[in-house]
Amino acid sequence: MISKKKTLVFGSGVSGLGSVALLQRMGAEIILYDGNPNLSAEQLKEKLTLDTNVTCICPDLSAEDKALVERVVLSPGVPVDHPLVEELRANGAEIIGEIELGYLAEKGTVVAITGTNGKTTTTTLVGEIMKAHFGEDKSFVVGNIGNPYTSESLKTGADTVSVGEISSFQLETIHRFHPKVSAILNITPDHLDRHHTMEAYIRAKENITLNQTPDDVCVLNYENEYTKEFGERCPASVLYFSSARELSDGYCLVGETIVRMRQGHATEILDIHRDMHLVGTCNVENVMAALAIAEGMEVPLATTLQVIRDFRAVEHRIEYVDTKGGVDYYNDSKGTNPDAAIQGIRAMSKPTILIGGGYDKQSQYDEWIDSFEGKVKWLVLIGQTREKIAACARAHGFDKIKFADTYEECLRLCTQLAEEGDAILLSPACASWGMFKNYEERGTMFKEYVKSLT
Repeated sequence: MISKKKTLVFGSGVSGLGSVALLQRMGAEIILYDGNPNLSAEQLKEKLTLDTNVTCICPDLSAEDKALVERVVLSPGVPVDHPLVEELRANGAEIIGEIELGYLAEKGTVVAITGTNGKTTTTTLVGEIMKAHFGEDKSFVVGNIGNPYTSESLKTGADTVSVGEISSFQLETIHRFHPKVSAILNITPDHLDRHHTMEAYIRAKENITLNQTPDDVCVLNYENEYTKEFGERCPASVLYFSSARELSDGYCLVGETIVRMRQGHATEILDIHRDMHLVGTCNVENVMAALAIAEGMEVPLATTLQVIRDFRAVEHRIEYVDTKGGVDYYNDSKGTNPDAAIQGIRAMSKPTILIGGGYDKQSQYDEWIDSFEGKVKWLVLIGQTREKIAACARAHGFDKIKFADTYEECLRLCTQLAEEGDAILLSPACASWGMFKNYEERGTMFKEYVKSLT
């Protein structure tokens, strides 16, 4: 029982406050802790929405308080190898995350989606499909998408479904979390500054199936080397999708048509140009994953197809903004790693001025540069990684590079470089930290700039 243990919530962001609110409603003893030296206990207290007894501590935790803690709920931004977390674990405290805490209060069915890229689009689409089938008031879209699981889990019942976008950070701290249908869309190098090794990152992603059995379903990408291999040892029943070949069983792209293969027999599902508003191979894969998840949840195909036909691009993911002066502007601020940014370039059909650079997550940019393939006219670089990316680009024979010191300068420079018939694409291949609060702020500022153009 949650209420039987003295619980320390580590982090006072959206996830941490969601955890506090759930624990309060379940009668737990709570310490809200934040190690930010610029915050005070009084400021933490002001963040709370319920006027109940929560001990707020910032930025130092006493030895006496440490000894009392029996459970720790980590916000996703707190590494599992943080020295304080290691100390509390050594003291015998149980270490969980906000997703695990939310699941402890879950009473319905769970769908969980992870992957390096495509999570938000797929989760949003699947959420709309579940709402169309189960009802608006019976479907909850939660997790890394911005709505804490803990804020919704007490509303669940035997006839509800929770659709979660689950990050690798969140999957590090699950124990009992058990989705009926899971999906790993792809795995490519990302967040190595946090996970340290590719092997640890892959293990975190695979944790989504930790408690699944053959009675459950796991949707996997046959064209990703990691997820294809994982299918051979996955504890759940595997349903593959592929954008590059026909499968004997699963969803695949044949010409311009998504088909469902069963024992070599094909059933045509939808035309990717006539029946979808989304563009690019990455979105074809997202739609196939959504079709497979909906099948695992026994949603009628007609319902799923109607939602897909009506579905528009998620904000900040290869999002068409406007055409100004004959130049198309696309916001792909959610392209925060090279593989995601490759999908943004592949979706472009015009000569493109590309905005790249940002926070260094220890990524490699070779494949991203190679994907330019004559599409990219100019690469305009900003942020911490600009020299690293420029050196990589030049090593690959691409030297049409400009630097900008500020975001505003970057946007003006792109507009000056663009000619009628071109496209300007914000797809940075890097995180936004250091210059922006998050990728949403970066994308929103891009859209505001485009709107200001005459």
